[in-house]
Amino acid sequence: MFATMLEPRLVQTTFFKNVLEALSDLFIEAHFEFSRTGLELQAIDTSRVALVALVLRAEAFNHYLCDRGLSMGLNLADMAKAFRCANNDDIITIKAEEDWTDTVTFTFESPEDGEILEFDFDFVGSNGVPLEIPEYQESEYQAIVRMPSAKFMRICKKLSSFGDSGDRDPVVIISVYKERVRSFARGKTGTSTTVCLQTQTVDKPKEPTLIEMKEEVSLIFDLKYMNSFSKASTLSDQVTINLSSELPAVFECKIAELGYIRYYISPRKEGGMQNLGDEMQRIAKEDKMQNEGDEMQN
Repeated sequence: MFATMLEPRLVQTTFFKNVLEALSDLFIEAHFEFSRTGLELQAIDTSRVALVALVLRAEAFNHYLCDRGLSMGLNLADMAKAFRCANNDDIITIKAEEDWTDTVTFTFESPEDGEILEFDFDFVGSNGVPLEIPEYQESEYQAIVRMPSAKFMRICKKLSSFGDSGDRDPVVIISVYKERVRSFARGKTGTSTTVCLQTQTVDKPKEPTLIEMKEEVSLIFDLKYMNSFSKASTLSDQVTINLSSELPAVFECKIAELGYIRYYISPRKEGGMQNLGDEMQRIAKEDKMQNEGDEMQN
């Protein structure tokens, strides 16, 4: 009889179901890392343009046991299929035993009829090794936009319905200027533009659109990345968008005080998309060298 070394439990399946529905469209595999402090997930798309990072603290779970750190790569499409078989109010338990070196079990238990559904997932891939993500400061960005997630989803839906350019992947241009954010998409026979002004009303204090701009910025993104993040934005009431022509854009949803999900998306550059993985490694290396230099001076 082997002891359980990992056993997080969540009363409702909805959270993970929404995450997987958002990620499985773009990402094939994800790296899951469980520790005593909680769960960290990373995934990078095959073109290395977008990286997603999910952090969920142990307190976010209804029950959380993790005797020692455990890392695993899992296929997101297979996981999404399994979660579609579960009800939203099912109790989900993730379990790994000491002798299970390459398998993890997801159990779904229905509180209504007592039905129990189990899925065993094999660990996959060697690409699950997490990237070292630099800690970008807000002061490094040219513009920061905060808006209700419902508004962001509406914008993406409108752009998606129009931004079909036929022979190439649809793109969206996001521009920030004069206390407004402009989203632009081109279709087969025309264009679509959405402009959001900075707003903060007394009757709706929780639904402001706030814009912090150091200088004007305009960036081009593949619309598919925006759509994926819009699905993930259901996890929070508000989204934050950090934009810079020199750094990967960061789209973030904070999950109460229990964690966050962030999309790091490289904007289109002249001649193609920037390789996000290489760019992050370069920035992390520069930060490390700078810190070492500062320590030597001190």
